[in-house]
Amino acid sequence: MWRKFLPREFNFNELFEKQIGYAVEAASCLRKIAESGTVDENTFNKVKTLEHQCDEVTHEIMGQLNKTFITPFDREDIHALAKELDDIVDTINTLVNRLKVFKITGVDKTLVEFASVIEDSVHAVVQAIKGLRDMRHVQSVREACVEINRLENVGDAMRDRVHGELFDNEKDPITIIKWKEIYQEAETILDICEDVAHIVETILMKQA
Repeated sequence: MWRKFLPREFNFNELFEKQIGYAVEAASCLRKIAESGTVDENTFNKVKTLEHQCDEVTHEIMGQLNKTFITPFDREDIHALAKELDDIVDTINTLVNRLKVFKITGVDKTLVEFASVIEDSVHAVVQAIKGLRDMRHVQSVREACVEINRLENVGDAMRDRVHGELFDNEKDPITIIKWKEIYQEAETILDICEDVAHIVETILMKQA
């Protein structure tokens, strides 16, 4: 009868994997939009739905964190990881919304390139998050974090290059403002993926 009063451990890893699963789907939608050169209503609504679903999982993690005695790693790291994973989907949703509001049409090769790098980075985050289930996979997790950091550097270089090209070649100030914000938002997604990698590396260090 005393069992129900004993501290219980909750499986946070399942919820982290749900969050990054939604991010994978959202990144795929972003790539589809970039490659097609248009924000179709179905894909737009799907990204918005994914953002809401990820929010719900994030709220569940925070709720469980408040009532779970035994956690797989430090509470502040669970909180930070959940927030950053949620931010990946939030920011993809923001970028898609910007493309719709700005009425962007036509295929932009730099946005296609950004969408591909974002998708690669999100898949590397999947590898890092799934590896946290078992510390025997620590090498795989570290490799994923290195790849995420590399892709963020790629994103930085792309953003700087395209901003230079934009100011050199585009004469319409409104167009410059729109695309500068779009490219910055795309690079921010890669920054958030790198933030996830840093949190994961902190968890590995504490578990060592």
